[in-house]
Amino acid sequence: MKKVLVLMLMVCFMAVMAAPIVATGSDTININTASVDELTQLQKVGPKTAENIVAYRDANGPFKTVDDLKNVKGVGDKILELNKDRMTVGKQ
Repeated sequence: MKKVLVLMLMVCFMAVMAAPIVATGSDTININTASVDELTQLQKVGPKTAENIVAYRDANGPFKTVDDLKNVKGVGDKILELNKDRMTVGKQ
Protein backbone atom coordinates (compact mmCIF):
# COMPACT_ATOMS: atom_id res chain seq x y z
CA MET A 1 0.00 0.00 0.00
CA LYS A 2 2.82 2.42 0.84
CA LYS A 3 4.49 1.78 -2.50
CA VAL A 4 1.29 2.63 -4.37
CA LEU A 5 0.86 5.84 -2.38
CA VAL A 6 4.48 6.87 -2.96
CA LEU A 7 4.15 6.12 -6.67
CA MET A 8 0.96 8.18 -6.93
CA LEU A 9 2.61 11.09 -5.13
CA MET A 10 5.60 10.94 -7.46
CA VAL A 11 3.38 10.96 -10.54
CA CYS A 12 1.41 13.93 -9.20
CA PHE A 13 4.62 15.81 -8.39
CA MET A 14 6.06 15.22 -11.86
CA ALA A 15 2.81 16.34 -13.49
CA VAL A 16 2.75 19.57 -11.46
CA MET A 17 6.41 20.30 -12.26
CA ALA A 18 5.97 19.66 -15.99
CA ALA A 19 2.79 21.73 -16.38
CA PRO A 20 4.51 25.16 -16.57
CA ILE A 21 6.97 23.86 -19.15
CA VAL A 22 4.21 22.50 -21.34
CA ALA A 23 2.03 25.60 -20.99
CA THR A 24 4.89 28.02 -21.62
CA GLY A 25 6.21 26.13 -24.61
CA SER A 26 2.89 26.03 -26.43
CA ASP A 27 1.85 29.68 -26.18
CA THR A 28 2.47 31.76 -29.29
CA ILE A 29 3.10 35.45 -28.76
CA ASN A 30 2.24 37.97 -31.46
CA ILE A 31 5.06 40.51 -31.23
CA ASN A 32 2.89 43.12 -32.96
CA THR A 33 0.18 43.06 -30.30
CA ALA A 34 1.87 41.73 -27.16
CA SER A 35 2.14 43.83 -24.02
CA VAL A 36 5.34 44.21 -22.01
CA ASP A 37 4.08 41.54 -19.61
CA GLU A 38 3.37 39.12 -22.44
CA LEU A 39 6.76 39.71 -24.04
CA THR A 40 8.56 38.94 -20.77
CA GLN A 41 7.19 35.39 -21.05
CA LEU A 42 9.73 34.83 -23.82
CA GLN A 43 13.05 33.32 -22.81
CA LYS A 44 15.79 35.84 -21.97
CA VAL A 45 13.40 38.80 -22.45
CA GLY A 46 13.23 40.93 -19.33
CA PRO A 47 11.12 44.01 -18.67
CA LYS A 48 13.63 46.45 -20.20
CA THR A 49 13.96 44.47 -23.44
CA ALA A 50 10.18 44.05 -23.61
CA GLU A 51 9.78 47.83 -23.18
CA ASN A 52 12.32 48.36 -25.98
CA ILE A 53 10.31 46.05 -28.26
CA VAL A 54 7.06 47.92 -27.59
CA ALA A 55 8.75 51.33 -27.99
CA TYR A 56 10.32 50.27 -31.28
CA ARG A 57 6.98 48.93 -32.51
CA ASP A 58 5.21 52.14 -31.53
CA ALA A 59 7.81 54.29 -33.29
CA ASN A 60 8.26 52.19 -36.45
CA GLY A 61 5.00 50.34 -36.95
CA PRO A 62 4.36 46.60 -36.88
CA PHE A 63 7.12 44.09 -37.43
CA LYS A 64 6.98 42.47 -40.86
CA THR A 65 8.96 39.40 -39.76
CA VAL A 66 10.15 38.01 -36.44
CA ASP A 67 13.73 38.64 -37.62
CA ASP A 68 12.95 42.40 -37.58
CA LEU A 69 13.32 42.16 -33.80
CA LYS A 70 17.09 42.30 -34.40
CA ASN A 71 16.61 46.04 -34.93
CA VAL A 72 15.55 46.42 -31.29
CA LYS A 73 18.22 47.24 -28.72
CA GLY A 74 18.82 44.19 -26.54
CA VAL A 75 17.50 41.62 -29.01
CA GLY A 76 19.96 39.46 -30.86
CA ASP A 77 20.35 36.09 -32.50
CA LYS A 78 20.29 34.22 -29.18
CA ILE A 79 16.86 35.55 -28.17
CA LEU A 80 15.48 34.88 -31.65
CA GLU A 81 16.84 31.32 -31.65
CA LEU A 82 15.45 30.54 -28.19
CA ASN A 83 11.98 31.85 -29.04
CA LYS A 84 11.56 31.37 -32.80
CA ASP A 85 8.80 28.79 -32.37
CA ARG A 86 6.88 30.94 -29.89
CA MET A 87 6.78 34.25 -31.80
CA THR A 88 4.62 35.40 -34.66
CA VAL A 89 3.86 38.68 -36.41
CA GLY A 90 0.28 37.61 -37.05
CA LYS A 91 -1.49 37.79 -40.38
CA GLN A 92 -0.11 40.43 -42.69
